[in-house]
Amino acid sequence: MTAAIESSHARGWTVEDLENLPDDGVRRELLDGVLLVSPSPTDIHQIIAMRLGVALEESCPDHLQVTQGVEIRLSSTRAFIPDVQVATDEAARRRGRFYTPDEIVLAVEIVSPSSLAMDRVTKPALYASAGIPHYWRIETAGGIVVHAHRLDSDSGVYRPVEIFDARIRTLEPWPIDIPIKRLTPRHLASGEGLHGDGQD
Repeated sequence: MTAAIESSHARGWTVEDLENLPDDGVRRELLDGVLLVSPSPTDIHQIIAMRLGVALEESCPDHLQVTQGVEIRLSSTRAFIPDVQVATDEAARRRGRFYTPDEIVLAVEIVSPSSLAMDRVTKPALYASAGIPHYWRIETAGGIVVHAHRLDSDSGVYRPVEIFDARIRTLEPWPIDIPIKRLTPRHLASGEGLHGDGQD
């Protein structure tokens, strides 16, 4: 469950405040100055993220870089950490602790029971307003389903591109062809299915 922690400062938390917190592996994000602390992700969540990252890396063009768990600073009071992201190679070469929105090509969030509203509503709205061109939302209740969205530059919001439940096959942000079974944790590949009630 994601918890919101209020700052002792009247102005709320900023990305500079995050720099002063211990590097203890705790996932901390900012939403308009409110510090959001999430529990450690489950093994299913992490396996899907790892497998997707590896699969994307296989076809990723040289000018892009696939990574996981790096902070994106949308503003001085907004910072999120996608489960998987694709950044420009120039951004990766900078070797910083965070990316800026213009350095991100694709942000991916894996939905868990504690992040339903954030991953389905809040994060895509703010990623879109920051200009991130592509957003994928991965649902795991009853099986892995990838919802791909592309930024509509005229409206500044994401438009659905496709829903993938058997194979991710798309030409954007580059030609990608990944069977969904490649993302499925080994112990669930027998057809037991995934569930959203505490499993992820």
